[in-house]
Amino acid sequence: MPKMKSHKGARKRFKLTGTGKVKRRRAFKSHILTKKTSKRKRRLRRSAIIATRGEAKTIRRLLQA
Repeated sequence: MPKMKSHKGARKRFKLTGTGKVKRRRAFKSHILTKKTSKRKRRLRRSAIIATRGEAKTIRRLLQA
């Protein structure tokens, strides 16, 4: 049987932390930034952790190589 390949799209979007949680980038930070407040843009800089256990499980499966 051939090797399992990791999902390239998921690999570019998500990272695993040391404890195994799934880290993601926040949305709405790519363009039209003039109308967004500095506070909002500053908050968008930080990465977030996927809270839903089911989604995290799916993403972890996609990242396994």
